[in-house]
Amino acid sequence: MIGHLLLLAAASVPVAFAEQTPPPAPDYALAAFWAAGPAGPGASAAVPEGATPAARRPPADVFFIHPTTFRTTTQWNQDAGDAATNAWTDASSIARQASAFNACCRVFAPRYRQASFLSKDDGRDRALDLAYGDIERAFDVFLRANRGRPFILAGHSQGGLMVARLVERRIDGTPLAKRLIATYAVGMNVAEGEFGRTIKKVPICDRPAQTGCMVQWNAVLPSTDLAAAAKRSEQAYLDRFHAEAGKTTLCVNPLTFDRAQPSADAERSRGAVPGDPGAGPIRPLVPHAVAARCEQGFLVATPNPALELKALPGGSLHYHDFGLFYADVRANAVLRTQAWLKARR
Repeated sequence: MIGHLLLLAAASVPVAFAEQTPPPAPDYALAAFWAAGPAGPGASAAVPEGATPAARRPPADVFFIHPTTFRTTTQWNQDAGDAATNAWTDASSIARQASAFNACCRVFAPRYRQASFLSKDDGRDRALDLAYGDIERAFDVFLRANRGRPFILAGHSQGGLMVARLVERRIDGTPLAKRLIATYAVGMNVAEGEFGRTIKKVPICDRPAQTGCMVQWNAVLPSTDLAAAAKRSEQAYLDRFHAEAGKTTLCVNPLTFDRAQPSADAERSRGAVPGDPGAGPIRPLVPHAVAARCEQGFLVATPNPALELKALPGGSLHYHDFGLFYADVRANAVLRTQAWLKARR
């Protein structure tokens, strides 16, 4: 499993991983190493115009992992105290992605030694392993603050990879699974066949109010060469399991969150974030602005031109995986939280 954005990276890191001293490990007892969490919500307190209000007394928590925001070709892992990268992370991800969960949950979002845009050699995996080690340590601190409450796991791109790995290694088949509301592992390529193989007990979310399960999607434009994109996305599964069955990348349409309804028109869209993810306040949400359908493992989205979105080469809407469905994710997180609480009354 690897974040879709990382697959797009082609830059070469000139220094071998083994020859580069990693930056110091974050101390998660310190508020400085949390974008949101023990000291308050930070940028995740954002509520764009058109969104439902943030919860005053949220009944659950979310552990959110941001995507790759460290853009360099000279370092394998970010120094978690890098002020410039952290400011960009807060503006582009914590405010525009993690905030989608503040209607149901207290937001906890650790800073971590994220892997940079990487070359395709063994250094990439080692850099990701270093980043994941931080996530596990942050998760342990989160659990102490969580005090037995229900929780959501969420992440995008590299962050989606991290929460999927967290499910596999720390949640699946453990008592923590009983407190898991849902996992939103967005913008990566977990294959359908990994459920029952690497993720043995946590299922795919088939229905919008189902709990203890996982969703995923990768948004692309209709102009995308789906056959070529699917071939690239499925390769990691084929290399690992040498099996065709189950190779299709998981796609759950966030307009419906119902696998029996893989397609939805723009009338189902509750509200999308317009413009590029960047600094400054979030612009007002635009309802009914995107249609989407799952096809060949990808979420083929048709955004209204008024959203002024820029696609990546090949038609990828990777930067907008969350923003296109901001209000839909927000409503679904509330729905699943309510369903979890109702089932345990």
